[in-house]
Amino acid sequence: MAEVRLSGLSKMFGTTAALDNIDLTVPDGSFVVLLGPTGAGKTTILRMVSGLDTPDNGDVYIGGKPMAGLTPAQRDVTMVFQQYSLYPHMNVRQNLEFPLKSPLLRTPQAEIDRKVNEVAEILQISHKLDNKATALSGGEMQRVSIGRALVRNPSVYLMDEPLSSLDAKLRSDLRIELKNIQANSGATLIYVTHDQVEAMTMATHVGVLDHGRLVQFGTPRQIYEDPVSIYAASRLGQPRINVVPADLFGGAPTAARSIGLRPEHILQGEGEDSTVNRVEHLGDQTRLHLDYKGHDLITVTDPHTELQRGDRLPIRPNNPLYFDASGARLA
Repeated sequence: MAEVRLSGLSKMFGTTAALDNIDLTVPDGSFVVLLGPTGAGKTTILRMVSGLDTPDNGDVYIGGKPMAGLTPAQRDVTMVFQQYSLYPHMNVRQNLEFPLKSPLLRTPQAEIDRKVNEVAEILQISHKLDNKATALSGGEMQRVSIGRALVRNPSVYLMDEPLSSLDAKLRSDLRIELKNIQANSGATLIYVTHDQVEAMTMATHVGVLDHGRLVQFGTPRQIYEDPVSIYAASRLGQPRINVVPADLFGGAPTAARSIGLRPEHILQGEGEDSTVNRVEHLGDQTRLHLDYKGHDLITVTDPHTELQRGDRLPIRPNNPLYFDASGARLA
């Protein structure tokens, strides 16, 4: 497959900086997830890599080769859009076959049939192969759209929130399948999502974006355990990290203005009392919503806890994260 490198990549849309001097190397064979809110620049990066948009400044390299001036077809990438991108006059089989029938690929019909049937089985749409694209549900259309990318063997897969329109069970199933396909094929995959579970379970690397800037790049575990800022820390983790004033607990560094407490950073049964405001039983875990000196905290506890609303629970911080007035992490 191929390494993807972005060097000084910038893009303006009117007066808005969609990308601001992005330097990013996507290792060959990696599964990179781009995280950030709407407008952070995630989809713009995909469009730059694919060749659908042109940067104002900077360069894109795929496999060490500059992509300036090359069309999407010449870049050997494939992209799955958030919106369905099917040919409505074709049935499902024809939609899946279409990329393989390109004159550039010259794929034998037997190989086309094999790949289409294999991908249809993975995506659970084998029984829909003869249906018109217009006769499918939204989730089925998106699965066909994903399938059109998977039947090819490009240098780079680009996916823009491909599972967002699917139901929870299918989304969970396809997370596993996409990760297996990527790992077994050694493909390079750049994937945009808002879903923290997808990022934690699928990615080899995560890129955290904010207003067109790359805030942090590393493994999911690195960003979860060692975030560079409150912003980066809030991108991963369920429940979300608790951020409270530094003086709420004793022992904070002088420069600290905020403390970040992951659920596992809240030690229960020691310290000062908090009040249980709500108990959420989620099967494999129970979330506690606590009031501590007027501040809301969320932590997890034994799924079989007998704690109830109004109960008192002593807590104290354990290995918290400290941040300065700008939100930057303190060492």
